[in-house]
Amino acid sequence: MKSYDLWIGGEWRRAARYEPLYAPYGGDKLADIAAASAAEAEEAIVNAHEAFLSYRNMPAYKRAEILYQAAALLEERSEACIRILVQEAGKPVKAARGEIARTAETYRFAAEEAKRIAGDQIPMDAAAGGTGRIGFTVKTPIGVITAITPFNFPFNLVAHKVGPALAAGNAIVLKPAEQTPLSALFLADLFRDAGLPDGVLNIIPGGGAELSEILTTHPHVKGVTFTGSPEVGRIIQRQAGLRKVTLELGSNSALIVDEGIDVASIIDRCVEGAFVYNGQVCISLQRVYVHRSLYEEFVARFVRRTEQLQIGAPGEESTDVTSLISNKALQRIAEWVDEAVQGGAMLECGGMVLEHQILAPTVLTGVNPSAKVVAEEVFGPVVSIAPFDTLEEAVAAVNRSRYGLHAGIYTPRIDRAFYAAREIDAGGVIINDIPTFRTDQIPYGGRKDSGIGREGIRYAVEEQMDTKFISFKLQP
Repeated sequence: MKSYDLWIGGEWRRAARYEPLYAPYGGDKLADIAAASAAEAEEAIVNAHEAFLSYRNMPAYKRAEILYQAAALLEERSEACIRILVQEAGKPVKAARGEIARTAETYRFAAEEAKRIAGDQIPMDAAAGGTGRIGFTVKTPIGVITAITPFNFPFNLVAHKVGPALAAGNAIVLKPAEQTPLSALFLADLFRDAGLPDGVLNIIPGGGAELSEILTTHPHVKGVTFTGSPEVGRIIQRQAGLRKVTLELGSNSALIVDEGIDVASIIDRCVEGAFVYNGQVCISLQRVYVHRSLYEEFVARFVRRTEQLQIGAPGEESTDVTSLISNKALQRIAEWVDEAVQGGAMLECGGMVLEHQILAPTVLTGVNPSAKVVAEEVFGPVVSIAPFDTLEEAVAAVNRSRYGLHAGIYTPRIDRAFYAAREIDAGGVIINDIPTFRTDQIPYGGRKDSGIGREGIRYAVEEQMDTKFISFKLQP
């Protein structure tokens, strides 16, 4: 059985401890993975800082060339990447193929942004005291970034941390999710072959509880970027203090289906948004509010399409829904569904726990708004549908959440679209599409318990840089 070491300072380092990694589907042991200690994490941070001192001076076009080359190599090695996603994340192969294509595009976006970093000229004579001076700003990399990433998009969400850091001229220490370390470790050889200097990228699998403090408090760490739960996000923010912090903390994304919409034309898209990768997506469609005039038709069509989804092994081309990431996640979600039903909800389809850690795609109606499947983030194949009478009522229901990442609305009326865009309290409002919509150049982040800061390469680069003001007095 293969074992994987730590990637520190441009070389593989043996760790003091290793942990077994098992496949979500079937439970086969995949490898033994190094589990970094706090001392080993500190070694990675020190190496990153030393590499940063020279990498920060690398010309932008060279940083861009490295990122372009990494994207090209990723595409060349895509079949190996897809196999990793199928095995360690249990991701259906067609979804895995899409993630790798997006990941290559994300690194290309990063390469492009490396060339666009620029400051501003300041009109100094706009103030009486500024006459006779020239002022301008420059953008400077901040230093070592530590990144803590989730399991659900272990290539592309890592790219949203690594790409901006490298584009900006920072060094990075990456701690991948404990369930999906192989996809992150794959990047070690890839970026070495792309020409990245040793030490700029360090990869240290390990436990979050053990590594969180060192990754957020070490003096060399100047920025922290994290995707995960609000509870962990709050801990990270407290630990990080005055450092720059970007937190993407999940959601229970909602969709409004307004009167006048052709229900048949949107059902496939809505079902996709609810159940792609088993609902293990931060902006998975979890709540649907349908105008009462369309409600019965929508529920009937949605249930019928959901029952047509194919359940099976992640390596099968036909599979739509497969294993959840862990038995713990499966049991939690099943308990939440049972709680909703006990509270009066109607189980329209699904709800069954199947072999191989699978929950059948589940549709609920009549759910109490306080039930966990509505109020919290399910992160599984469960969607709740409810009727509304007025758009104001629907928007209020969308906002009745501690989260605010993405929301969506289907409406044929532009005035109602703009009303929803203005009144919905979320980081993104998607008009005439599901809230699960995302491309990798858009500003992506939330409000309320969905986090702070923005990803999307240009915006993440800005989060990872400082602005320095420079003034010249023309007559000394």
